[in-house]
Amino acid sequence: MSKRTRTILAAALALSLVALAFGAAGCTPKRGGTASASDTPVKGGTLSYYVNEPAYIDPYNTQESEGTNVEQSLFDSLTAINPLTSKLEPAAAESWKANSDGTVWTFKLRKGAKFHDGTPVGAKDFKYAWERIANPATDPKNPSVISYHLSPVKGFQEMADGKATDLTGVKVIDDLTLEVTLTESFADFEYVVAHPALAPVPKAAVEKDPKAFAEAPVGNGPFKMSGTWKHDQYIKVVRFDGYYGTKANLDGIDFKIFKDEDTAFREFEAGNIDFTSIPTGKIGASKTKYGVSADGYTVNPKTQVLLGAETAVYYMLMNNTDPILKNPKVRAAISMAINRQALCDTLYEGTRKPATGIVPPGIVGFQPNAWAATKYDLQGAKKMLADAGYPGGAGIPEFSLSFNTGQGHEKVMELVGSDLAKIGIKTKPDGAEWAQYLKQLDAGTYQIGRLGWIADYPIFDNFINPIFQSKSGDNKSKFVDASVDSAITDARKITDGAKRIAAYQDMEKKIGEQTPVAPLTFYAHRHVGSSRVHNLIYSPMGLGAFDKCWIVAPAAKK
Repeated sequence: MSKRTRTILAAALALSLVALAFGAAGCTPKRGGTASASDTPVKGGTLSYYVNEPAYIDPYNTQESEGTNVEQSLFDSLTAINPLTSKLEPAAAESWKANSDGTVWTFKLRKGAKFHDGTPVGAKDFKYAWERIANPATDPKNPSVISYHLSPVKGFQEMADGKATDLTGVKVIDDLTLEVTLTESFADFEYVVAHPALAPVPKAAVEKDPKAFAEAPVGNGPFKMSGTWKHDQYIKVVRFDGYYGTKANLDGIDFKIFKDEDTAFREFEAGNIDFTSIPTGKIGASKTKYGVSADGYTVNPKTQVLLGAETAVYYMLMNNTDPILKNPKVRAAISMAINRQALCDTLYEGTRKPATGIVPPGIVGFQPNAWAATKYDLQGAKKMLADAGYPGGAGIPEFSLSFNTGQGHEKVMELVGSDLAKIGIKTKPDGAEWAQYLKQLDAGTYQIGRLGWIADYPIFDNFINPIFQSKSGDNKSKFVDASVDSAITDARKITDGAKRIAAYQDMEKKIGEQTPVAPLTFYAHRHVGSSRVHNLIYSPMGLGAFDKCWIVAPAAKK
């Protein structure tokens, strides 16, 4: 087990309350899961698992749930999060400790760990991987948008500014010892390094052919690539028998790629997929047909439908640089005009809850009704729009409602468009495939869009810093507030857990006063597994735990 300072233990103790927020249910750790006492794991077989076309599966730019599900099967980071207990667990690092003020962290790596090409995993591989992410020169036309995770590390800003070629705060003490120095105290840093993208990569394999590596990454996790990524078709991985930990039960995983979840669900019902999302309108029937998981996260025969709460929020993006949407009153009017409860009841059959802020339940420090503009108030929205200078929507051109296709967002946008029409704002749908949609958001070539944010690591900072820090690659609304940037920096220095959370709570409220985005719903699972799947746990962070599940074909009916 890891060694922690008193302040870090306090943070971990606070975080353990997440499990209570989920009623002690949750999901597996990245490397864990508990089978029923009557079940005996079976070796072999390939699990078929639906994903939409990922944006990336290389840790360099792994930024969304589809790609992360694949990437985290291939790679281990220093630490891992156990959502069953909300505690941190060893992964590539067998132990770690921080100095008294949380500015210097020392990680001891496991002996004997190997990459899939047989080369040993060492401290230098973490340093190389992190510098690859932080250095904009790695791919000038496509810099990593997740590099901000490393922003606390000394030397990061110099690299980001193109003034340095190494992270001075990352030192290789010896083959198995990595020392990380931060610019300021950051008691939650041990959670940050659990992010799947902060895994080691082998320099030789990357630099031999960077494009080939992006299509078939060489990792250090329980599964390895089988062939290369066949775009819009599949990604196949197989068990890595040289893995340092417990070997997976599965022979492999076939990540089947479909453009929409309706097609995937039809394939599931035809017996061709083992795990998929349930399209809107089919949750109730699925519950009756397949049975509901008791904890909301674990698939077993006859209890196959997952409805557990996620540490995630669905929100409407509003381009804060748009000539009209840069007015916070217009943004507030749009937010107030959306009937969130109707959306939850109509599309999600009551499985989701209206979002009243950007931070969801299950995160320590959650505060209900954090943003006033999330309350449905049609008359108030009309007045707010008039106060902004657009009475009845006069003077506002037709807005494009942008979204990624194939995941049911079309129906969300239909309801949002209908609600906005009631205050005089006309809209038109603008759909694109996921990878193309992300590029549209990054470029800021949209007006109103949608996005979901699921915790990279379950701490308050992970919902404030990525979404609203002005230089974050995940700040798709292009919101800029220097006081928020400073407040984030100051909060990270606070080693007292309760005081740190209070600082973030205050930040959330102040950001909400500007309504840079419009939170809509707090996510819940709507997923289902086949009857041959045992102990597949799908976490509140939207990641499948593949290394401890197994599959057994049901007995033939006589």
